[in-house]
Amino acid sequence: MRTHNREPQPLGGTGTVDRLARILAARNIDPAAVTDLVDEPEPYSPLDALLAGMPPRYRGAVADHPQVLAWVRDVVEAAVAPSPGARRQVTTGPSLLMAGVVGAGKTHEAYGAVRRLVQSGVGVRWRATTAADLYADLRPRPGSDSERELAAVSRCPLLIIDDLGAAKASEWVEEVTYRLINRRYNHMLPTLITTNLAIKDLRAYLGDRVTSRLAQMTTRVEFEPVDRRRLRTTA
Repeated sequence: MRTHNREPQPLGGTGTVDRLARILAARNIDPAAVTDLVDEPEPYSPLDALLAGMPPRYRGAVADHPQVLAWVRDVVEAAVAPSPGARRQVTTGPSLLMAGVVGAGKTHEAYGAVRRLVQSGVGVRWRATTAADLYADLRPRPGSDSERELAAVSRCPLLIIDDLGAAKASEWVEEVTYRLINRRYNHMLPTLITTNLAIKDLRAYLGDRVTSRLAQMTTRVEFEPVDRRRLRTTA
């Protein structure tokens, strides 16, 4: 039996459109009437795109801490348009260090701050990671390019680093943290950092070089020593 190999026509290609036009003409159907049956695409929503990239637990996060809201306003004011008439984008701006006990609401405020930025109408490329996950991703291992990953994290316009200080301290951790923070410090990239350590204890964990840069690049916010998670479960 003889077979013929034919290249398949791509769906929606010129051949498909022409065939559809001929069928409609043969049946005396106005092609304009058919377009009414096609669903209009949903309008693009930056907020929907943002929420899709957030952990489900924090998709409803709302920032309400006065210093966090002030940080949002400062970042919005620093946003610039890449070209006349284009939407303003977050490129540089201040950073925020939120310190407090476990469950104080720091992570909630961080995600709420990003949501507030998007609702303010600015465009922002962002990334969120825990410090422990960050170190795991950057630890050299066969088949991975840890230097490339570090460069990508360092250049991200907005970065959330959650639970800084939760990973076990070591010379390697201190060196990687320094390289990351130093790059973001030099390029003035906004960074949201949460930590369970008291601010006075950061130097012992992070070292002088990192702590000095954090002191210059961040506004420091100390949350009340209340575990809000525990309060919700006992209420």
